[in-house]
Amino acid sequence: MIVRIMGEGQVRLDDSHLTELNELDDELLAETKSGDEEGFRRTLGALLDAVRRLGVPLPDDSLEPSELILPASEATLSEVREMLNDDGLIPG
Repeated sequence: MIVRIMGEGQVRLDDSHLTELNELDDELLAETKSGDEEGFRRTLGALLDAVRRLGVPLPDDSLEPSELILPASEATLSEVREMLNDDGLIPG
């Protein structure tokens, strides 16, 4: 799976990591719905860190179709709320 972090680039991520990422995505969805700014910041950071840690960065000059697009780390709660659907950022 190719994942794009807005403003950073793309990483190749093995599907075996989706369970871990979905858990963080579920937390992020709940915090976004409840307006928990502190929890949102913490969980968004953890989600992006996990993608960076588990994924293999693609070269900057490579442009692959992204199967998943994640917000930048500085995204606001309202910006992410607009990106979310009822299932979160990561398809389950």
